[in-house]
Amino acid sequence: MANGQFRAMVVTESPDHIFTRRITTRFTDDLPLGEILIRVHYSSVNYKDALSASGNRGVTKNYPHTPGVDAAGIVEESSIVSFRPGDEVIVTGYDLGMDTSGGFGEYVRVPADWIVKLPENLSLKESMIYGTAGFAAALSVFKLTGNGVVPEQGDILVTGGPGGVGSIAISILVKSGFRVIAVNGKVDQQEYLLKLGAINVLNVEDAVDKTGKPLLKARWAGVVDTVGGEILSTAIRSTRYGGTITSCGNAASANLPLTVHPFILRGVSLLGIETVNCPVNVRREIWRRLSQEWKLEHLDLITTEISLDELSERLDLILQGKQRGRTVINLMK
Repeated sequence: MANGQFRAMVVTESPDHIFTRRITTRFTDDLPLGEILIRVHYSSVNYKDALSASGNRGVTKNYPHTPGVDAAGIVEESSIVSFRPGDEVIVTGYDLGMDTSGGFGEYVRVPADWIVKLPENLSLKESMIYGTAGFAAALSVFKLTGNGVVPEQGDILVTGGPGGVGSIAISILVKSGFRVIAVNGKVDQQEYLLKLGAINVLNVEDAVDKTGKPLLKARWAGVVDTVGGEILSTAIRSTRYGGTITSCGNAASANLPLTVHPFILRGVSLLGIETVNCPVNVRREIWRRLSQEWKLEHLDLITTEISLDELSERLDLILQGKQRGRTVINLMK
């Protein structure tokens, strides 16, 4: 493809440090080096994308920039034999959409090591309904169950329930036989969370303990936390003996007000969930599960499909805490 034109969202910075998003024309010759050129069919919207699109230097250091930490599409050009033109592939994590031009454009060029072939029984669109958020949710359940948590041990708490990670975590846990209690967000989504299979929904106020006690009544066999801060602290202090908590986000706060007592008196485990540099063997196993035993039947319930031209408004919603479920961008429109 000789310097083809394509559409993309580009975030620019003005001299007075105001960041502006617009859909514009780019050229494939301007993309970074890499063995594989991919025609992107679908991308998705994640919290990290909203930060990058708003000028957050902790995510993206250099502008102008095209965000999008997820991309699924067809290989157009390849310089290695393990990927051929026409292969259906997924790219999530690594530096995509951070300081490497990302999935909010119709083309990406990336190193081959970043790519996973699309599993059988999964479409390109379905892979982006999951995307990084779904991958984080599945990795959380993978680590939770891998640490010995089983349905017979009791209820699982999922924080940030209406969001992308929370929605998919609830769904996978319910499909796996767990009883799930969800924490609502800023906007009331109780009905939605019950439709996903949660047996009860807590308001944020009910999920935060203000007493400062080092240990609280033991309630949870496990926790999937997506928000951090006082909600995570309360969840840890409320976890039963030998329980496991996974942590994958800090939308509420990066601080964790806590003592060591839950760890040394109840033997609870706190496991970090990191999706950017996840080893490729684990990455392939998570995608295999999402295409087979963890594949969800109600993806339409948690999904909104938009075009590239509708993207900026959706990024604002996620920053305001008003995003529900997953948003997929169809770049073939």
